[in-house]
Amino acid sequence: MKNSRIFLLAVFFFACTNKENKDSVEIADSTNRANIDSAVNNNRITIDKASASFLVDAADLGMAEIDLGALATQRASSQRVKDFASMIVSDHSATGDQIKLLAAEKNVRLPDSISSAKKKDIDDFKQMNKKGFDKAFMDRMVRDHEEAIKLFENALTGTKDTDVNSFADRSLMKLRIHLDSAKLLRSSL
Repeated sequence: MKNSRIFLLAVFFFACTNKENKDSVEIADSTNRANIDSAVNNNRITIDKASASFLVDAADLGMAEIDLGALATQRASSQRVKDFASMIVSDHSATGDQIKLLAAEKNVRLPDSISSAKKKDIDDFKQMNKKGFDKAFMDRMVRDHEEAIKLFENALTGTKDTDVNSFADRSLMKLRIHLDSAKLLRSSL
């Protein structure tokens, strides 16, 4: 009897600590998968898994852009880089608001904070010396916007929800403008 209590306590402790180790993105994804599976089983489906996953990934990427952009407005040496960072914060905040509205409409849980990997990347930028910050930030903006464009393009073909498709399609033009601006600014540094 005593051994079974110890075993149950160990299982409970492991389950609690394991959940704490999951980042907000993983929690949102697993919650959405479970909700969608339940909805399918009850014939109440509101969104497909690919669409929900896209919204989670887009929210994570957008929040990271906002955090990194806010950091760049403070740490960048070049006023042009600071201006670009301000635009990123403004535009990605507006897109984030659209994602939140769409997710609420579709009953999709979004992450409360950025993923652990993206937090680590931003922490690395916080430790960077001011001299190399501008170039590293602009390199990152090019890479992140290439990743975002790929994510949003894949959503056009890989998701079934028409509202999600429409949102992805509308967002691509702004992402491409950001990428072109980032490349141009990076080349001038």
